[in-house]
Amino acid sequence: MQPTSLASSGSQNMHAQRTFRDIVNIGPHCLERFIDSTNAPEIKALDIELAGCSNLSGTYQVGRVTPPNHTLFYSLNGSGKILTPSGEYALPASSVIILPAHQSFEVQIDQFDETSATPDATEVTKSEASEVQDKINAGKAPRADQAPRADQEQWDIIWLNLSDCPRWQHFFDVAHPVQHDIELAGLHHAMELLYLETNSQHRQAVIPIIQQYLQHIATPVKSTHQVRLSALFAAVEKQLQFNWDIDALVDKVHYSAPHLHRLCLAQFGRSPMQHVIYLRMVRAKNLLISTQWPIAYIANYVGYSNVFTFSKRFKKSQGMPPSEFRQRQSSN
Repeated sequence: MQPTSLASSGSQNMHAQRTFRDIVNIGPHCLERFIDSTNAPEIKALDIELAGCSNLSGTYQVGRVTPPNHTLFYSLNGSGKILTPSGEYALPASSVIILPAHQSFEVQIDQFDETSATPDATEVTKSEASEVQDKINAGKAPRADQAPRADQEQWDIIWLNLSDCPRWQHFFDVAHPVQHDIELAGLHHAMELLYLETNSQHRQAVIPIIQQYLQHIATPVKSTHQVRLSALFAAVEKQLQFNWDIDALVDKVHYSAPHLHRLCLAQFGRSPMQHVIYLRMVRAKNLLISTQWPIAYIANYVGYSNVFTFSKRFKKSQGMPPSEFRQRQSSN
């Protein structure tokens, strides 16, 4: 997938000649929550050296010169930009960038003006870079105790530093550093829980969730079509009660009906509307098992205003009516 780059070929050459610095320039309206081996030693199992959840506004400029670890930034809300020797990349919401170890970079909130950088920015030599990181971890770097002003851009991100080790070696082979339309809200919530949770067993339970998301990020995206189909049906799953038809699907994904039909057959082995029905039946089964809701209520919840139509569709899908399915599940 081609990255969204702010750089033309000419400006890429300019950035290739840019002098990168180890710098921490964090203004008073930024909030950062750090996850390290002292408050969450469980992250060592995934070769995570440091991670964090950040709510940024105003001045934010962090640069590293040939860092020894891989760095991932994921944009939850708002946008920022990443400067690398190969170019300048925009990082809008729902985008992730993979920066391999030993590649210099600088990260800034959108609309950050380098000429207006605060005079007390922490700029260090390469040999002092680790001390800067220690200051951040200890909470001595500029931290926020004020809410951002209404006129300032807000950028919410999560980020991880991953060891340069065999587990993450394939990050060196990433063809395009930026991936768009990636849903990592679950990773964000897992990291927030890891930060807040004081019980080690509870923190340990979060580690497999983080591992699954990181593996998802690391998996190369095979095609733009797959990304768009995944985004389409993720939206459908969030609104199964909606009266989805083929016109609504093609309007949302911006494909023609025949093209969408071909893509769904290739990826799911089902037509678009068959896949909607499949998602509805999966949700209905889960609700029949995990709740005591009336069947008519479940029918409405998954998009069937007529309970008899729902029961007929469910029986065709599962080989038995929903009432019998629920009874059998409860007896098992």
